[in-house]
Amino acid sequence: MNKALQIALDGPAGAGKSTIAKSLAKKLGYVYIDTGAIYRAVTYRAIQDGVMLEDGPALAALISNMSIRLVPSEHGQRVFDGEVEVTDDIRSSEVTNNVSFVARQPEVRDALMDLQRDLAKDGGIVMDGRDIGTHVLPNADLKVFMTASVEERARRRHEENVSKGIPSDYEQLKEEIALRDKRDSERAVAPLRQAEDAHYLDTTELSIDGVVEAIEQLIGEVTA
Repeated sequence: MNKALQIALDGPAGAGKSTIAKSLAKKLGYVYIDTGAIYRAVTYRAIQDGVMLEDGPALAALISNMSIRLVPSEHGQRVFDGEVEVTDDIRSSEVTNNVSFVARQPEVRDALMDLQRDLAKDGGIVMDGRDIGTHVLPNADLKVFMTASVEERARRRHEENVSKGIPSDYEQLKEEIALRDKRDSERAVAPLRQAEDAHYLDTTELSIDGVVEAIEQLIGEVTA
């Protein structure tokens, strides 16, 4: 593969985007850019600082005073707000249940757009999120829209939580994921939807390796 591609992975919460993006980036020797972690970092900081989560201008002002960094390591991507590591803090249920409110504010999306595009400008990246192919990187070389049933996504999230020692309720997760889908799909700014030129990939019945192989086949088509 001669050209350093921009690969955009979109889809609803719990579709396995981050897991696949990490695996794919590692296999290709690419950089993984977790846009969800960026929005989570803003949400966590807003909660800590008492900023209203639906006050776009206030959130944009907050972002202007933040320095969000994504740092790769042997144990996965680490997330920093300035010199403070927030990798684990941004995965709390409080952040998870509130990040949609922050992400749907146009001022927030505008404030973070340049950061995301700058990280991807030279290619050789795999970026995942809700609106990468439709909004952040509309000219990405390959766009994949990943999804899975609500039940399967809840099961995956539940098993992940249990493995990390995080309290978890499968039925509650199903309700939260369905609600998150509704919020993300109905928001006015950059809603969750499949780009017209994106490849649809249902991962419900696929293993991680199976999904990676499917995307590698699509990469082969793009670079042929």
